[in-house]
Amino acid sequence: MTKREAIFPADRHALYTAHRYSAAVRSGDLLFVSGQVGSRADGSPEPDYERQVKLAFENLNAVLKAAGATFEDVIDVTSFHTDPQNQFETFMAIRETFLGEAPYPTWTAVGVNWLAGFDFEIKVIARVPQSA
Repeated sequence: MTKREAIFPADRHALYTAHRYSAAVRSGDLLFVSGQVGSRADGSPEPDYERQVKLAFENLNAVLKAAGATFEDVIDVTSFHTDPQNQFETFMAIRETFLGEAPYPTWTAVGVNWLAGFDFEIKVIARVPQSA
């Protein structure tokens, strides 16, 4: 059985320690990334929705990079939205700048009513390249 390996980005934010979780866990060549939010370094939410989503994607990118992966290695995505009807257009425009071209990963978007002060969260599963 493969032992799990905790992965953290170089500039990890305070939420990992405060809530006692790993940014990601690598098991074999699979990387399971915890939900990433648009937090500032101190763990507080970025109040501007557009900037919050960009920060969440930037935080996700940092975790992928720490594991030796990129957005091209992402297999499955789940995103959480507090007001999907009003947020989706902004979210989709930002998503396109990070996700790249087809073939796209699978994606599930979920409307929720609470994200601990955040309006957006994204979690992924990726396959880490053998060279990493």
